[in-house]
Formats: sequence, C-alpha cells, structure tokens
Amino acid sequence: MAEVESMIALGVEGTIVANSQSYGVSDDPTMVERIKAIPTGGLKLNKNFEVPREQVIAQSPDLVISTWAGGFDDKIGSITRDELGKAGINSFVSPSNCANGATSPRPQDTATYAKRSVESSYELLNQLGVIFDVQGKAAQVVQDSRTALAAIPSPSGAPKRVLAAYPSMGSAMGLKVPAVFGGGIFDDIITRAGGVNAFGGLTDQQLTALNVEALAAANVEVLVIGLYQPDDDAKKFAEQLFAQYPQWPASKTKTYTSVSDSFYLGPLNAVAVKKISDAVHAAN
Repeated sequence: MAEVESMIALGVEGTIVANSQSYGVSDDPTMVERIKAIPTGGLKLNKNFEVPREQVIAQSPDLVISTWAGGFDDKIGSITRDELGKAGINSFVSPSNCANGATSPRPQDTATYAKRSVESSYELLNQLGVIFDVQGKAAQVVQDSRTALAAIPSPSGAPKRVLAAYPSMGSAMGLKVPAVFGGGIFDDIITRAGGVNAFGGLTDQQLTALNVEALAAANVEVLVIGLYQPDDDAKKFAEQLFAQYPQWPASKTKTYTSVSDSFYLGPLNAVAVKKISDAVHAAN
C-alpha cells in the first residue's frame, strides 16, 4: 500500500492508469475510498498475486512501480525490468525494498531492507516527489509527519513490551495464531511510541513459525490489534486474545489499541506511533 498511498498523499494519483494495490481498512478515514476511485485498468492478478506481463504492456505506461523487487521476476509471470527498459518503460522499487525478492541483491540493498524504518517511508515520499516533480509537496508531507511525531509525549518509566498481532491476516495465511509483525519499520514504530516489540528483530520466517506456546510465553504489556479486513473488530479480537492468554499483563489491564495500514511503509506512520504511544501511556 505504500506506493499508492504515498502518491495520494503527494496529490499525483491522477497519473495512475492502473492500480493493483488495495487494502480493506485504513487509519485514514478517506483512504479506502480514494484508492477505490483510482482506475484499475482491468488488471487481473495471477496466482502469485502479480500483474502478468501482457497486461502491463497493454497499459502502455511510462513507469511501472512495484512494491518489491520480486514483482519484476519473470518466474512468477511478471515482466522484468530489462523487458520494460527495452520497451521504453521505466521501473521503480522503493529504495528500502530493492532487495526484497531480488535474485541477486547487492549487499547494501540487503542491509537497507533489514533496517527499514519510518525514515524509509520518508525516503519513498521524497523519491516519488522527484519522479513526479512535486519535491515541495513531498518535503511538506514529510515535515508534517515529523511535526506530528515530535508532538507525541515521551512516556515515563521503562519501555512497555508490545505485541503487534493481525488476527484475520493470520487466518488468511492459514496460521493457528495471529500474524505477528516484527523487525524493521515495525520495531521502529513501536520504539518511537515508547515500547519495545515483544517479537522484535525476528525474520519473516521466524515470525510465521510462531505458535501458541511462543505467544503464551511472551510478556505482553500492550496489545496492538492489526486490522486487515473491513469487518475486523478490534475489541472482539482483543477480548479473544486476552481470554486465550490471561497471563499477559495486557490481559489483566485490558490494554490494547488498533492500527491498520499506518503500521506499514507509507505516509501514515505518525498515526501508528500516536495510537501505540497512547496505549503505552495508559499502561504506565
């Protein structure tokens, strides 16, 4: 969602001839409808949830943006960057994601991907600002976010241990526990909010391997419910997890909050930091 939401934030969504990014819910009450208003160009994703090369070429775009380097892999039916270049079409991947799915990532790209943070969201906005010649707007959007972050009061006491869990996403992935988010930008957002990620620093593979026992053993003082589908109910999800893991300090104090897309790379990170910070303060 980072790319289409960033383009909306920069006011350049009118340049999009076909968008395949969507999400069921947003921390910005206008975002879902604004994305729905963008043309899809009749795109139909393949079994790998990527746009087939023929559909890309049919759009005759000047630029193709992918959320990850793997989106340009012909092994999954996508068009490669070399093929796009030969057709006179430019391509772009967010700098922090250029190692994600790359067949031969450069060491510096791999390091950048592992260290994604809120600053990565700002870098994406500024890069898109250059591409679409709206550098001033990008600078303003970034500054507004920095100002919002600076206005969030620092919590007192030791950092609270925070669990970021997306229950309906876990179900969609076939997991027996909620999808748990950690590492990179997720850890950074929680740290900026005055917490520490209970499962911070883990790889994607380690996070998807988490089980009921691992969650039961965690010291969770603040629960962050991630919303994924339009009908997700944060209160219901929180109550279910509190009942399942009554030993958590968060279960005893009923301390939770909810986020959706603001927890990802994109223009809304300050919203996630503020929401989690409020919950951390409530837990003190």
